[in-house]
Amino acid sequence: MSGWTPKRFWTAVAVAPEGEGFAVTLDGRPVRTPAKARLLVPTRAFAEEVAREWDAQEGELNPAIMPATRLANAALDKVAAQRAEVVEMLASYGASDLLCYRAEAPERLVERQRTAWDPLLAWSAEALGADLATGSGVMPVQQAPGDLQRLREPLEQMDVFELAAIHDLVALSGSLVLALAVAQGRLSAEEAWRLSRVDEDFQIEEWGEDEEAAEAAARRRGDFLNAARFHAQLTPRRPRM
Repeated sequence: MSGWTPKRFWTAVAVAPEGEGFAVTLDGRPVRTPAKARLLVPTRAFAEEVAREWDAQEGELNPAIMPATRLANAALDKVAAQRAEVVEMLASYGASDLLCYRAEAPERLVERQRTAWDPLLAWSAEALGADLATGSGVMPVQQAPGDLQRLREPLEQMDVFELAAIHDLVALSGSLVLALAVAQGRLSAEEAWRLSRVDEDFQIEEWGEDEEAAEAAARRRGDFLNAARFHAQLTPRRPRM
């Protein structure tokens, strides 16, 4: 027997203030997460993003085209239940940050990595107080515990929604520094995505691009840009640094 897929049953989608946050309602009834929690989000901008997704549904409900709703569900049903573990997992990326692992050759790639990534490591040292070491070859790069703690501190200040958004920025780029640079306004999402792809783009220039890999990269880029937009909607605007 095939699974039942819910269909659109509502006419009107609205955003309503509730407590210190905002709810999304369908014909006046609140949207709930898969775990049956009320879907309450901290900002009107993000609530309106969620509402647009529900209003765009036609026929059968399609979660694949509802990234803001999926993020809200993850924040409320998953991150809230294990916030400390999520912070720990994200902070662990600092010990193996993409920007710290450099090619030994060819020199064109070495120089490209240096030009692209060194300014972000300089920003990390100045703005975050985390002066990360770099290395090449197969051996792990050892980072000072104090530097890793300073990378962790911004994560500890984030609420569950911000953590859910920055999770995708970190996981998709492989870099906690790039994710924090986006979150704090040092980089645009497009700039950060381009910097995370230095190695891949170099290989494409050398050997050409596989169609399947290109499609996967395009999906990941879309997910990355969505996560950056949602994080901005969930946090106060900050000046670029």
